[in-house]
Amino acid sequence: MRLPVLSEEEMGPRQQELAARIAGRRGAVRGPFRVWLHSPEMCERAESLGAFARFDCSLPKHLRELSLLMAARNWDAQYSWNAHVHQAIEAGVPEAAVKAVAEKREAVFDNEADQAFYQFCREILDEHFVTDETFARALEHFGSKGLVDTIGALGNFTMLGMCLNTFQVDLQADKEPPFPDVRGYGRVVPDGDGPRP
Repeated sequence: MRLPVLSEEEMGPRQQELAARIAGRRGAVRGPFRVWLHSPEMCERAESLGAFARFDCSLPKHLRELSLLMAARNWDAQYSWNAHVHQAIEAGVPEAAVKAVAEKREAVFDNEADQAFYQFCREILDEHFVTDETFARALEHFGSKGLVDTIGALGNFTMLGMCLNTFQVDLQADKEPPFPDVRGYGRVVPDGDGPRP
């Protein structure tokens, strides 16, 4: 990690309070929270939005996990992917769809609502816009609240990916690299000679 991990002794009272809250809700202070604790105000807001996106928004769990994986792949955030890929599959995201997202191929879902959700997320992440047809189809399945929550979740998970990559948060050395075109914190050069400098 590019920033030092703060020990409890190095934290001020506000940081200690936040660390205790994060550990209570998430089991430990790890990953991006080790970065965000350097700015307690940012940490508090990021933790609150992240908790909403992961645990409390109107989307079913498997779609919350799918949105996280899609944002993680969009930002090549290996830590996020590795931390959630098994949770996504356990929640009901088909393994073939997970593999397609990892390989940047079109994912196919048997469930019409899941396909509409995937298409909505894919368009906004890849194209930065959503077509009228895709919007209407997703709106029919998820309503206005669901679409607002989807954008909130994707925004949160995008910020997460940016944080993880910028500050080079632990790549979980015991995990297989999840993306064929990324090693460490760089893209693999097409001729296979390793990451770009």
